[in-house]
Amino acid sequence: MTLVATTTATTAAQLPDLLPDLDWIADPLRVGRLSQDFAWFSPVLKRDLAGKRGDIAVRPRTEAEIRQVVAACASAGIPLTVRGSGTGNYGQSTPLHGGVILDLSGYNALSWVRGSVGRAQSGIRLADFDAQARLQGQELRWLPSTYRSATLGGLFGGGFGGAGSINHGPLAAPGNVLAVRAMTVEPEPQIVELRGPEAMLLHHTYGTNGIVLELEVALTPAVEWTECIATFEQFDAALEFADRFGSAPGLEKKEVCFVAAPIPQYFTNLAEHLPANQHAVLLLVAPHSEAGMRDMVAQHGGQVTYRKTADEVASSHKTLLEYTWNHTTLHALKVDKGLTYIQSGFNPMHRLKQVKALEAALKGEVMMHLEFLRTKEGAFNCSGLQIIRYTTEERLNQIMQIYRDHGVQINNPHVYIVEDGKQNNLDPAVVGMKRRFDPQGLLNPGKLRSWYTAEPTAPLEAPVQTPVRQTA
Repeated sequence: MTLVATTTATTAAQLPDLLPDLDWIADPLRVGRLSQDFAWFSPVLKRDLAGKRGDIAVRPRTEAEIRQVVAACASAGIPLTVRGSGTGNYGQSTPLHGGVILDLSGYNALSWVRGSVGRAQSGIRLADFDAQARLQGQELRWLPSTYRSATLGGLFGGGFGGAGSINHGPLAAPGNVLAVRAMTVEPEPQIVELRGPEAMLLHHTYGTNGIVLELEVALTPAVEWTECIATFEQFDAALEFADRFGSAPGLEKKEVCFVAAPIPQYFTNLAEHLPANQHAVLLLVAPHSEAGMRDMVAQHGGQVTYRKTADEVASSHKTLLEYTWNHTTLHALKVDKGLTYIQSGFNPMHRLKQVKALEAALKGEVMMHLEFLRTKEGAFNCSGLQIIRYTTEERLNQIMQIYRDHGVQINNPHVYIVEDGKQNNLDPAVVGMKRRFDPQGLLNPGKLRSWYTAEPTAPLEAPVQTPVRQTA
């Protein structure tokens, strides 16, 4: 391994001389920053990825420049790690074997919006894509809480969905992502257009099996969303309101985020709207559905303590979206560095029963945060980003097992191997796609265990660091 790393570093350092017209980044501090994402949310990943970094970074702005970098790396056997804005949480953009960091944030043009479909280069920021779609009366179907900085390609490669998933499901739901334009990693790179299910074989694989250049996605008619917070004294009342409002077919919404006490105390900038020791539900609701929402809040004994129209949100440059999804975890960590989180998926048929049972079993140690959504199959459900007071890795794994014992799926955010985060539920066709697009195994090597099983002669060995062990 040492010999491979040394040889790679030496070769990567020569690339700026080979391709002098590109925007190369060799400064160690900048390369170090570009080698990181928000994996520090996990104390386990913070430890396991310490010291892992690329040798050099490059920021191409055209397809021709991307092709030059890819061809040079493929010819020399240099690892490539594709990066957007680095808003992921699992070390997706942290190279395990050095090499070149391919920063696609400069490859960011909107290609077109035609009716309810839009196409853009992978480095476009989601906020920019959404804003340009709105000029034509459309909006993105989903916005993660990191939408101001996150890129379209980054969301596709390592994300899930976001606000809007309550209507359209996650990215993985059929019909959300329509096509992908991707480049192979070969001395003579090829461009391939993938559509439908085949395109989704590149989704959420941390950029291990293809370089995504453009994405074509379905849009939805734009709405001027009103943002509200409803607060409740009782856990069950807040939970049941969130579930009932989220599933109400006649009340149009884009976001329903349930945060149990004491999580709201971490939202310091919203303190005046969050009564002490109360539970909160953060909402994006269509103006014509606000009255129905307020009636439902009252029926559950709550009160609306915060309200801003779309115009007020735009003028203030502050949005409740940046308190939802994993921004909830970020706000908590700003106040208390001893916290971390897990990701959970409930059974649609038993979701409230499971939530209440786990709240009773782990209250005080696990703080309940739920995002209401549609599954990729269309069922109404909730997904958890629970906040945990971290003690030991062993206890963290025990908590995740308690969730599993209650019939709740865990997508482990404390591992950097694709299969481990998916509980080894990986479509074998993903590895087949990697053979097609990355025959030398140069893309983000070490993150896809199945590649080494299928390709024992792959040019780079499996990572030295082993993934986190699951404790029963």
